[in-house]
Amino acid sequence: MKIIPLTSDYEMKSFNCGDAELDGFLLHDAKAFDEKRLAKTFLLDDNDVLVGYFSLFNDKIAKQDVSKAVWRKIKKLFPHSKHFGSYPAVKIGRFAISIHYQSQGIGNDLMSELKYRLRQECGYSTFRFLTVDAYLEAIPFYERNGFKRLDPEEMTGNTRAMFFDMLQLDF
Repeated sequence: MKIIPLTSDYEMKSFNCGDAELDGFLLHDAKAFDEKRLAKTFLLDDNDVLVGYFSLFNDKIAKQDVSKAVWRKIKKLFPHSKHFGSYPAVKIGRFAISIHYQSQGIGNDLMSELKYRLRQECGYSTFRFLTVDAYLEAIPFYERNGFKRLDPEEMTGNTRAMFFDMLQLDF
């Protein structure tokens, strides 16, 4: 298996992860997001079979977006002279594995590879956190992969904001 960037000339294969919104983004929106420089999508390819994908956006963790208790925890990660109103992040905008490959550990492997690549390949810009708005049913997956809920008290909508501190990586 290999990870390849989605390009404008990529001939899109069928994809079904069991979630119409995630499928639809890949099949109908991902190329346009890339063209408009809104998100970069990467495909997990296995001999021309589309196994999964993820899309990355720029993001931040900002003081006004979290509770005071959460913000205090975030600030403790930085020396006092480096306290800001927000901290840079990369957001996982979409993350999906084909239904034919689910429950085989591929999602965990892909998440580990994603973190590794982001940690190793930040040549022109950098960030501290990896964020995601996780579907409620995906929260256990993200927690197994080291993500924490950004605001444990938040109880609205069908997603929860979560984050991973990139300095947790031991590569």
